[in-house]
Parts: sequence; structure tokens; C-alpha cells
Amino acid sequence: MAKTKTAFFCQNCGSQYPKWVGQCASCKQWNTIVEEVVQKEEKRTWKSGASTTKKVSSPLRISEITNEKEQRLDTQDQEFNRVLGGGLVPGSLILLGGEPGIGKSTLLLQIALKLSYKTLYVSGEESQKQIKMRADRIHPNSENCYILTETKTQNIFQQIASLEPDILVIDSIQTLHTDYIESAAGSISQIRECTAELIKFAKESHTPVILVGHITKDGTIAGPKILEHMVDTVLQFEGDRNYVYRILRSLKNRFGSTAELGIYEMQGSGLREVNNPSEVLISKNDEDLSGTAIAATVEGMRPLLIEIQALVSTAVYGTPQRSATGFNAKRLNMLLAVLEKRAGFKLGAKDVFLNITGGISVDDPAIDLAVVAAILSSNADIPIEKGVCFAAEIGLAGEVRPVQRVDQRILEAEKLGFTSIYVSKNNKIGLKNTAIEIHLVSKIEDVVGVLFG
Repeated sequence: MAKTKTAFFCQNCGSQYPKWVGQCASCKQWNTIVEEVVQKEEKRTWKSGASTTKKVSSPLRISEITNEKEQRLDTQDQEFNRVLGGGLVPGSLILLGGEPGIGKSTLLLQIALKLSYKTLYVSGEESQKQIKMRADRIHPNSENCYILTETKTQNIFQQIASLEPDILVIDSIQTLHTDYIESAAGSISQIRECTAELIKFAKESHTPVILVGHITKDGTIAGPKILEHMVDTVLQFEGDRNYVYRILRSLKNRFGSTAELGIYEMQGSGLREVNNPSEVLISKNDEDLSGTAIAATVEGMRPLLIEIQALVSTAVYGTPQRSATGFNAKRLNMLLAVLEKRAGFKLGAKDVFLNITGGISVDDPAIDLAVVAAILSSNADIPIEKGVCFAAEIGLAGEVRPVQRVDQRILEAEKLGFTSIYVSKNNKIGLKNTAIEIHLVSKIEDVVGVLFG
């Protein structure tokens, strides 16, 4: 065994230093450097007793490499499959992060109970009885899900060698520790070493591994940034505790798109997949209310219709307030400046509040026209007719700019019973004989004249 030595690591970014310093040179954070004991020991393979002899790979011409379609494992969850790009890829490592209590363990346990593959669910945070109580509430009967409460990686790999599961779930990576590193569980070196062992296991055995990761108070995944670089896929599970809806986003995906979105509804029996989120995100009000507009947006490959609410009132105090929930506040200020400069609406002395219903956040510029329509509707106290929606971006000159995939937005609005949609006249629309009326506009004044003229 080699001599034990110590090193200094930044708890924020994972940078290593030979001695203690007050400020990290990489992330510029103060008092984040801590000393950890690093023990260099010859590592054994993840499979006990297996030979470490490995064939050395040789370079190949790119034309000689076969391009076979990767077989994916169906998780029996349409939303999870969509975000992953079609299912679990054998040998892949997936990192799932989210706020405490948002439902990460519930989601993975629910998927593990539904799978037809042999699944090993390793928990370092809960006992087997706690997991059993949740399982009875979600999906009482499952013959393919095995529960293990263990935090030492060497013991976990012993059980893996005897059970030979098809899928491995680790809840969570911050609770694991290995004998090769003499530091506390959750430290920089332990997270990096445990993840490296799991990557080696996944690649050698072609077993998909799903890791649960904690997040910091800033909303980023805890541990070194290299953790996100090491894994194949990084998923973010988010939502507002005051709402029942949860959103699964892909931040990194080597096997699919990073623009996909999965929506769930939290219920007493677990998480329910929301296959048609547009009907959920739009309120069913019988009476006409001012300050409400419907926007046609696209998240990944999925078109959504969302409801935008605005409230414009006279400022009581000297400085007008600008508040946005689910929308970029800086972009709201930009749109208000365009309305005042280009369209002549005096909103500088008024409070403006904006809210996207359902507790979701949208950064698609195609909702700009709906935001403007909602603000003007509230300012004039004139409701927008039912059956009207919007899909266009607003430029600094007050022009209505085209957006991508407008045909999908129009078809989604038509499917949900909308009668008219406002889009830019510069959009190339390939649809013909649609039941929905398409209004082509070029400036904000064109929309104002039709809606509030």
C-alpha cells in the first residue's frame, strides 16, 4: 500500500491544491478549501476475483466503425422515455438532481417497480421498511425490484455480482463511500471516486446506472462540476411546492436532445404522467377576464399552450414595480420599453405583474406577443376574446418576428379548439385548409388594432 497523503480540495468546484489557500483560483469563492486524506491504493475491478487484464484497443478508421442502432430499455414511463430520448441506453450513467422532497426517490422507485427488468434499488438514506411503505402506496406488487440499504461501494458490488441486475439505481451518490479514499461520504474525493467506480461497472457490464444527486442552495448539483462531465445524462427534477406539477428537464444528454420536457402530477399514489399538459396549464374560466392571454410554445418536440396573466395598475409608490413569475424579468422590462417607445403606451408610471400559470418557467421567445397582449388587455381592462392565441417574438423595433416550428403550434391550438392564432407574416406556413383562422401581423399596432380597436 502506498503512503497516505493529504490534498486540499475546493468544496465548490473540486479544484485541487497542494496547500491551503483562502480563495479558490478557479471559482473565486472564499473559505471553500478543505483538507482531505487521499490514499493511493491499487484498485481491484468491480467484480470480486475477476481478472483485471484488458485488451488494449487499437485505432480504427471512422469508415470501419459499424454504426448500429443502440437498443434501449423501455422504462414503462412515457415522460421519462421522452426526456431520455427513447429509453435507457445500456451502459449509460444518468444523474438526477432536484430540491429535497420534490419527488426524486418517488419517481425512481415508481419506475423501478414498473420495470419488467431485474432492478436493484440501492438506498443510503432510507431503510427497507420506509421504502416498502412508499412502494405499497405507489405500486404494491413487483417481482423484479430488489431493495438494498448500503453505502459502501465494495459491499454493493458484491451484491451486484451475485444478483446480476439489469438496471441499478443509487439513492444517492452523496451517501456512498469507498475504501480507496479515507474521507467522509459526500466529500469531493469520495463523490469523484465512487462515480468513477460506477462508470467502470456500467461500461464493462453494459448496465444502465441511475444516480440521485443532491443540490446546493443555489440550485446546482452538489459536488464537483466534474461529476456532471463524467456522467452521460444530467436530469433536473423541479417544481413549485405550492403546485402539484413537477417538470423533468434534460440538462445534458449524450444519447438524445437536451430540449425535451416531461411533466408529472404529484398524487397520493405517486407521480402521474401528464400526456396533454396544455389542458392542465390553461384554466377553464367561463367569464371573460382582462389581462389573460394564451401562448403557443414548444418545449423540445412537444407543443404546449400556456396561460399568461398580467396585472397593470397605477404605482402607489414613487418607483413602479416590475415582477415576473415563470418569465425572465429582464425580458419583461424590454417588452415594456418597446411598448412605450414604439407603440406609444405610457406604462412607465404603472406597476406591472406577470405570471405564467401552473408554476412552470418558460424561456421561449415565441410567447412575447402573448405577454404584450396580456399587458395591454389589463391596461385597457378589455378581455381578449376566447379562442385566441399567440405565437410570435417581439423585436426592439416593435416588429413581430417569426418563430420556429409554427405549424406544430398552429395544429396544437386547433386540436384544443382555438379559433384564431396571431403569427408573424414572415413565417412560412405550410398548412392548408385548417379550421383555425391564422392572422398574419407585422407590427404590434396591427395586433392592438384588431384586439382593442
